[in-house]
Amino acid sequence: MHEFRDSMKFFYRYLKQYKLSFLVALVMTVIAVYLQVQAPVFIGDALNKLVSYAGIKMTHAPGADHAWDLFIGVIWSLLLYYVFNALANFIQSIVLSISIAKSTNEMRTGLFSKLQKLTVAFFDRKSDGDILSRFTSDLDNIYNAMNQVLSQLMTGIALLIGLLIMMFDKNAQLAWVTIASVPVSIILAAFIIVKARKYVDIQQDEVGKLNGYINERITGQKIIITNSLQEETVEGFKVHNEQVRKATLKGQIYSGMIFPVMQGMSLVNTAIVIFFGSYLAVHGDIDKTVALGLVVTFVQYSQQFYNQIAQLASSYSMIQLAITGARRVDEMLDETEEVNPPNGIQIDGVEKDIKLENVDFQYLPDKPILKDVNIQVDKGQMIALVGPTGSGKTTVMNLMNRFYDVNKGSVKFDDVDIRDLDLGSLRSHVGIVLQESVLFSGTIRENIAFGKPDATDEEVIAAAKQAHIHSFVETLEKGYDTKVSEENNIFSTGQKQLISIARTILTDPSLLILDEATSNVDTVTEARIQKAMNNVIKGRTSFVIAHRLKTILNADRIIVLKYGEIIEEGNHEELMKENGFYAELYNNQFVFE
Repeated sequence: MHEFRDSMKFFYRYLKQYKLSFLVALVMTVIAVYLQVQAPVFIGDALNKLVSYAGIKMTHAPGADHAWDLFIGVIWSLLLYYVFNALANFIQSIVLSISIAKSTNEMRTGLFSKLQKLTVAFFDRKSDGDILSRFTSDLDNIYNAMNQVLSQLMTGIALLIGLLIMMFDKNAQLAWVTIASVPVSIILAAFIIVKARKYVDIQQDEVGKLNGYINERITGQKIIITNSLQEETVEGFKVHNEQVRKATLKGQIYSGMIFPVMQGMSLVNTAIVIFFGSYLAVHGDIDKTVALGLVVTFVQYSQQFYNQIAQLASSYSMIQLAITGARRVDEMLDETEEVNPPNGIQIDGVEKDIKLENVDFQYLPDKPILKDVNIQVDKGQMIALVGPTGSGKTTVMNLMNRFYDVNKGSVKFDDVDIRDLDLGSLRSHVGIVLQESVLFSGTIRENIAFGKPDATDEEVIAAAKQAHIHSFVETLEKGYDTKVSEENNIFSTGQKQLISIARTILTDPSLLILDEATSNVDTVTEARIQKAMNNVIKGRTSFVIAHRLKTILNADRIIVLKYGEIIEEGNHEELMKENGFYAELYNNQFVFE
């Protein structure tokens, strides 16, 4: 019930602005239902008049022509009812389709907008495939359910109410007989629905895991090929796919049982109505002249009544997929957004220094990453962070850009805690070049100007020249207008890195963070990247997370981290004289190179 209630709140949030459209659809539904429940009355009336006409003809009594005219009149009325019924249903369908299309579009836009406000911690915790499945599988399920089931629900519920009113108005005894077996049907449907719901929920969660696995393997396909792990990857896929198959199969089996069970109950109920109707016609107080028409009318009502129950019950699987989709989408919408302090302080860059004071940090409880770390970098200095994997180097970068907040201590820009700074202002003055560079679909010019969309061509070219990528771009037929995409990626790893550096140069950050920017390239490309890095570092406060130690020999200070603690600090010459952990790292690396 908790999931259902939350899902209804989710749907109401997006559908409430279309109240007028739903009111029009409801009016059309009532009209259509009224016409539909009146149809069996006309059928019964037509049958009675046809019997009357036949009796007059057989006895050669006068009035046959009049009886025939009455019969034809009823038939024409019945046809008109069906025409207006179809028209009302058509208007209802159009109005609902437009409203549903707009609302699901707003859901998709809202979800993507929310995605842009979430913390880095969220993206570290969730797989890309699982996030993507909420945009595709879950929102598609919501759209399909609302588009196909909402109209059916409105019509079905209204029709059930209309049928009950008509049946009790016509004959209370036959009405009670018609609905006597409904409780049994509801109990059977409820049992099946509870079973189906469990596996539909599991199905969507497993689909998210499968999408995550597929996305991960596609991203790392080159690694899989170079290590000949194709068969193992397929086996891993089969495991996830089998989990989806099992959940889907069980969900579909239970969902598929609803309609045939209801149809079976409908046939039983029809037989009961015919039996008791006939009994009441013979032994009851029903007028014998209209008994046949009344029984036929109630057979029609019985079939319509159970048909609606069957359709409503059989649509449960789609409804549950929508409820599950709403839960999964709402989960993301409820995720914690980045906290931008009210009246956050605006800064114009680093004027004096940056400090990490007594910083403790952990991603997971009881698993500390940084322990009482103290770092100070003066304006214009280059600080290098070195240490083994897992020592906390990248975590320092995450804290300075406020991707995460410290558990203890503080990070300060010019003695102001960054938690008091406006996030936009902070990040506009921090430039990052990551180990894995990212290019977006678009032109080379758009990629370089990504952080400064209003940059002039002269600024873009100047940044490219400083990053030592201009000469390569000039060799391309369309130059800076060359399109780049996943399918048309003309850059090597090193060239991508140079584009990232050009992008950073263009934003002119006060603080520059380079996260092992040369670790994935050959030595020739490394030299070019190093020249570009020297250009971007010049005159700026910078942190360099170093993998190849020879790239940081000119650093003003080198900080050595191990197990989240600073164990050594100084420039290259000072640390080599100490002959400690840094000297060991450098000598070992030099030997291997």
